[in-house]
Amino acid sequence: MGRHTGHQPVDQAPDQRIPGRVARASGSAQGVYVYKLTSYPVIGLPTLAIPAGVKPARFGINQSYVRALTAAGCAPVLIPLIDDHDRLRAIYDRLDGIVFPGGADVAPEEYREQPIDNLNVIEPERDRIELTLARWAFDDDLPTLGICRGQQLINVALGGTLFQDLRHQGATTVEHSDADGRARTALMNRVRLDPDSRLAQLIDETSIEVNSLHHQAVKSVAPQLRATGKSDDGIIEAMESPERRFLIAVQWHPEEIDDLAWVRRLFQGFARAAQPSG
Repeated sequence: MGRHTGHQPVDQAPDQRIPGRVARASGSAQGVYVYKLTSYPVIGLPTLAIPAGVKPARFGINQSYVRALTAAGCAPVLIPLIDDHDRLRAIYDRLDGIVFPGGADVAPEEYREQPIDNLNVIEPERDRIELTLARWAFDDDLPTLGICRGQQLINVALGGTLFQDLRHQGATTVEHSDADGRARTALMNRVRLDPDSRLAQLIDETSIEVNSLHHQAVKSVAPQLRATGKSDDGIIEAMESPERRFLIAVQWHPEEIDDLAWVRRLFQGFARAAQPSG
C-alpha cells in the first residue's frame, strides 16, 4: 500500500490514533534503521508563525524555552504549525513530552465567547493546531507543561474559559502585563500554592514570587483540571490534573527565571516524568 499523501487539516481529519508513542530501540534489522534509545526525553515545543518582512516568513520560539529544557536534561524539538493531521500526528507520536509556550491571545470563539475591544492579537491557525496537540496529549497522558498562554490554551482545550482582559473585565485592578516596560525577569506577583498540589511538592515551596507578562487568565476551570495556585488578587496562576502523570500549567514564565532553584526543580520534575522507559 502506498504512503498517504493527502492533506487533511487537523480539525477536519478523523481521529485515527496510533496506539502509544513510537518506540525507540538501538540496533537495526535487515538494513532498516531503528531509532537509538536515548536518555534524553524528546520534548515538543510548538512554534509561532513569523510573517515575512526583511526576512522570509518563518517559524520560531524564544530561546529561553530551549535553554531551560536543555538545562533540565531534555532534548527539545520545535513543532512547526503544520495544518495537516497525519504529518502533525507523525511528529507528535515521537514525543516524550510537550510544552505549550506563551504567545498571542487564544481566540474567544474557541471558548464560545465573542471578542471584546481589549483583545490583543490572535492566531487562529496556531490555536487550532495547539488545541489539537493539547487534546491528544491529555487523552494519551503525555507529560505536559503549560506556560502563560499555554495554561490558558490547555484550559480551553479541556472546556474552560478565559478572561479576555483582566482589568477591563473587572477581574483585578493589578497590572499583570509588561505594558509598563518591566523586564521579563522582574518578580512582580506573589503566588500561593495549595500545599497538597503536585506543583508545591515538586518545587518544595508554597509561596513564590513570579514574573508576570499576561493580560488574560483562566476564568472558569476545565472539569478535568483544578486550580492549585493564586496570586494575592485572586488570579489563577497554577493548575494541574490529578489524574495525569504530569500535567502542570502556570501563568508566569518560569523559563525566563530559571536561575531560581525552585524553577529548576519544576523543569527537572517535568524531565523526569517524560523520561522514556526501556
